[in-house]
Amino acid sequence: MHRITEFFVGLLFGLDLLLSGMTDPSKVLGFLDLSGTWVPSLAFVMGGAVAVGFFAFALARKRNSNSNFLGGALNLPKATQIDKRLLTGGLTFGIGWGLSGFCPGPGIVSMAAGELKAAVFMAAMLFGMAIFEIAERAGSRRRMGA
Repeated sequence: MHRITEFFVGLLFGLDLLLSGMTDPSKVLGFLDLSGTWVPSLAFVMGGAVAVGFFAFALARKRNSNSNFLGGALNLPKATQIDKRLLTGGLTFGIGWGLSGFCPGPGIVSMAAGELKAAVFMAAMLFGMAIFEIAERAGSRRRMGA
């Protein structure tokens, strides 16, 4: 049952990305171009996502349970500080989004639709994630003295 629910939630998310225009890199880049012909429509998409997330997290924090509505583990973020890692990650994400017009969700949807640019973006993102993992493991070994 969990996998069926996950599939339909993912399908709904993908359809929302298509309908909102988040899978169109030119629309995304137009949204990010504040000094040119700014396309404000994605601000409403982002605002809606932030509102849904805000209320969902508020509801999750109020529940007296460590499981979600489907019975799976509920792992809420514990960090409350804005640190160098968060800023670096956000900056890296923003640069990638600004250069390509894709972020991970729309990249997956566009790649599945056969768009070559999205496939290149996804490959570059996975490569970057692998480099991060290698660097993290090397850093943790150094901290442990191994």
